[in-house]
Amino acid sequence: MNDYIYKESDNLSALVTSQPELLLTLSHFGIPMGFGDKTIAQVCAEHDVDPHFFLLICQVYSNDSYLPTQREVMSTPMQGLVPYLLRSHDYYLNRRLPHIGHHLDKIASMLPARAGKAIKGFFKAYLDEVREHFEREETIVYPHISRLLNSDSTDSFTIKSYLDTHDNLDDKLSDLVQIIFKYLPAGDDDAIDMVFDILQLSHDLRKHSLIEDKILGPYVKQLEKTAAL
Repeated sequence: MNDYIYKESDNLSALVTSQPELLLTLSHFGIPMGFGDKTIAQVCAEHDVDPHFFLLICQVYSNDSYLPTQREVMSTPMQGLVPYLLRSHDYYLNRRLPHIGHHLDKIASMLPARAGKAIKGFFKAYLDEVREHFEREETIVYPHISRLLNSDSTDSFTIKSYLDTHDNLDDKLSDLVQIIFKYLPAGDDDAIDMVFDILQLSHDLRKHSLIEDKILGPYVKQLEKTAAL
């Protein structure tokens, strides 16, 4: 039994109220707002989400010092992991990053041409990196998992080779904030919301990377080990 701070019998709305950052994870599970006073177990059952997996992700997001153990990972049903990560990719690429890009365009238009061009160019390069990162996972890593689950281990790919070159996507967002601080003229209150959004996204992506490194990695390594027997 996993020793989580939260329990299946806890009220989901109370959980989100006490840990607002967990709001960002609900869409990744395919859980819409409007759950009223239902418990975590009830909401998970309605949306075909394993409650143990839900609680594991909540632990990662709400507790910066928490790292799941191998035992916790391997005792948690993982059928929802890839769908969760795919929804996360869609959220970042089609909602959060375009939202930030829109704000950046407005701010860049108020700066000297050179500074505005630098900010927009940096963000475009970052978007390209994110797309490449996600595409590699979706075309190589996730199909590898599917083959392992279907007892087809003919590919030579290993999750270790991926994790050894796995870049964290939040680092360059911190660089972007520093560039904005450098060029932004005094008195631009509109930039406060954008910088907050970037910092929040950076935190969210850091948790996303942690899930890949500390949950996806050990899980797939065990699948590979089992397939090799």
